[in-house]
Amino acid sequence: MKTAALAWPAPAKLNLCLYIVGRRADGYHLLQSAMQFVDLCDELRFHERPSGTIERIAGPAEIPAESDIAVKAARALATGRNVPGVGIELHKRIPVQGGLGGGSSDAATVLVALNEIWKLNLSVDELARIGLTLGADVPFFVRGCAAWVEGVGEQLTPYDFPQRHYLIVKPQACVSTAEIFQAPELTRNSPVTTIRGFLAAGGRNDCTACVRGRYPEIAEALDWLQEFGEARLTGTGACVFVALPDERAAQAVRARLPARWSGYVARGLNRSPLWSRVTDR
Repeated sequence: MKTAALAWPAPAKLNLCLYIVGRRADGYHLLQSAMQFVDLCDELRFHERPSGTIERIAGPAEIPAESDIAVKAARALATGRNVPGVGIELHKRIPVQGGLGGGSSDAATVLVALNEIWKLNLSVDELARIGLTLGADVPFFVRGCAAWVEGVGEQLTPYDFPQRHYLIVKPQACVSTAEIFQAPELTRNSPVTTIRGFLAAGGRNDCTACVRGRYPEIAEALDWLQEFGEARLTGTGACVFVALPDERAAQAVRARLPARWSGYVARGLNRSPLWSRVTDR
């Protein structure tokens, strides 16, 4: 496994908007969202192990190795294939349970990287299909292009959104996505819109009112950020963000951040840095 020493990035994402336009009979929500990568990344390395061994050798303490979606991704890719084993070294920089898609991104990086390392030659479509079995956001990270996302997250239309600088704030709260999507007060009937409609209106996140009501600290963070621009929730939170004119402005606001919250300055990206590691896409 000669590429084992390489660090493979797993970028975070922001939901620049999130509309809930309906609910299927099976309970899954129908969404529309503008999703863009940011240059805040987890980092993964892969180490050869005996065939049949798939393990996490480093990772976040709060996520048991056997529950880690990165490990599940490696096992899904290995199923039915004659491949070496792998030890996954995962260094988290993306906040856990922050609405930034860190787990889904980690899984996508595992699929893309091991497809290269194991020389499986699977297409992006094939990797995305495997990714969808792991989570609705995984195909977005596999495909590596900012996109207008519809359906339950599986319908992707690549689109280049403005690549702005953001201050992302993580309050101490942790949000359960399942809790928010099951909340009776969540609005589920937003009118269907288009990319052009989102860009003209500026967008919103339909989960915001529900999250505000249930998580006072997130409401406080949104109110604090609102002083500097249009503050928004990403996903179901807990992270909130604001676009700022440039990196210097974002760093200046970060310097004023209350000590109890974590802040990250990041730039929007329309292409995932993951694919810069792939030599023959």
